[in-house]
Amino acid sequence: MNSTEKFYFPVDGILEVFNSFTGHPQPRIAHQALQSAALIPRFQPPKVSHITKTGMGIFKTVKGCWRRQDKRVVSRRSLNSGHRQMSTDRLPKKPVDLTELGAMQPKNCQRIVVLGAPRVGKTNILRRFLGEEYEEQYDPTTEDFYRKMFHIGGETYQIDLLDAASERDFPAKRRLSILTGNIFVLVFSLDDRDSLTEVREMLNEIKEAKSKLQKSNHLARFPAVVCANKADLDAQRVISTLEVMDILGEDAPFFEISAKTGAGLESTFAALAALGGLPNEISPSLHQIVPILTYQSMCIGKRGMRRGRHTRGLGAPCAAVDPLAQRPSFTSDLRLVLGSSTKHKKPEKCQIQ
Repeated sequence: MNSTEKFYFPVDGILEVFNSFTGHPQPRIAHQALQSAALIPRFQPPKVSHITKTGMGIFKTVKGCWRRQDKRVVSRRSLNSGHRQMSTDRLPKKPVDLTELGAMQPKNCQRIVVLGAPRVGKTNILRRFLGEEYEEQYDPTTEDFYRKMFHIGGETYQIDLLDAASERDFPAKRRLSILTGNIFVLVFSLDDRDSLTEVREMLNEIKEAKSKLQKSNHLARFPAVVCANKADLDAQRVISTLEVMDILGEDAPFFEISAKTGAGLESTFAALAALGGLPNEISPSLHQIVPILTYQSMCIGKRGMRRGRHTRGLGAPCAAVDPLAQRPSFTSDLRLVLGSSTKHKKPEKCQIQ
């Protein structure tokens, strides 16, 4: 014989929760039976709670309110540092990698590594490149990774940006970032002489690392741009232009910029494009920012194949920032370094040591 259990279903509590979401005042329950707890039988096995249709309707309404509130909370949060805020309903399920999807030639994929002392403005320079506004408040950066993808002249391009701020105290980790970088942006501040000295040391470190990777007896040349930030602070400036040119020599083009006002940034981005063999339209002022899903539909066919020549010359230059982009694992970076150094030969000593 089936046993019968009873549990208390607090109707007043349900109405209170429901009214907290709808914003209406809780009505006074006049019926004496509803003022006390309702006894609802539940049979076991199987366990079945006989809730009326009205009760189920209340449950569904409250559940819907919870879901809508959660979506509003998520949409207000930044999904990644420095990225635009958007609802998770309008995001891809995983980071977008155009090379894996076959929608981009490998030569169109570049990694830009940003190096420099703390508090010199590296993060705000990256924000400008991503098409975002200057941020006045300073928050120390541990490590930021961004991915910006372009559709220019019918071709797709992918630029990964790594702000390796936390790697100053980890030589092996910093060396791995250098070996996997294609283009380098070195930043110092015109009101900090020590930051210029650090940039000079970093230039030498990059030369030595790249030379060892190429197994060359001569110091390797590499695409790099040096940014002298905070040019708007004339009163606090302690480094002259002639002094910078004397210290840096001809190792890399040098630009005096202001991440706050935007002065000099267009010339810097144009130099990055020229050094990396990229179109000049990668500069933020020369393309339009579109949502990531719009960019995917523009560049990827229904089966994930390249559209290629069918889109050549169609549409204005545009770009999208992938809010889910993550830095590739150190294992994959290490494999990339070992593969480029051995060139199908037997692996030798690890180049990051």
